[in-house]
Amino acid sequence: MSQEFTHLDKVGNPAMVDVGGKAATRRMARARCTVVLGEEIMDKLEREEIHTKKGPVFQTAILAGIMAAKKTGELIPLCHPLGLDNCQVEVQVNDNREVVIDCTARITARTGVEMEALTGATVAALTVYDMCKAFSHDIVIKEVKLMEKTGGKRDFRREE
Repeated sequence: MSQEFTHLDKVGNPAMVDVGGKAATRRMARARCTVVLGEEIMDKLEREEIHTKKGPVFQTAILAGIMAAKKTGELIPLCHPLGLDNCQVEVQVNDNREVVIDCTARITARTGVEMEALTGATVAALTVYDMCKAFSHDIVIKEVKLMEKTGGKRDFRREE
């Protein structure tokens, strides 16, 4: 099956996708970003939420992720501006002592919310980096990936 890039017109110029003829459906996307903070910072986290001069790290990251998801249409040139029905950001530490950030966006619309979920997870990770860099610069934002999406042309689910 040959796929075409959706954001190019017939002559190859950038173009916004016309969703005017599509029916509005309930859509959801969940994205994940993993951050490796290093032993020094993780040792601090195991005792309690890290509080910096800028505030509590995870709580601030959650707010930043939600705010970013809401502004995705302003950040990514060809994304449609969307009024999200809901956006949730969860931050937890996994068994490998990595910070795992999940951003779930929901909307009833004619276009999906993958970019909103990906943007929310990424900005939350960048916020963790920004707030922890005073402790160490040995922080790695390891990966950003779409975990699942529903409600569009085709559903998608990645194995955890």
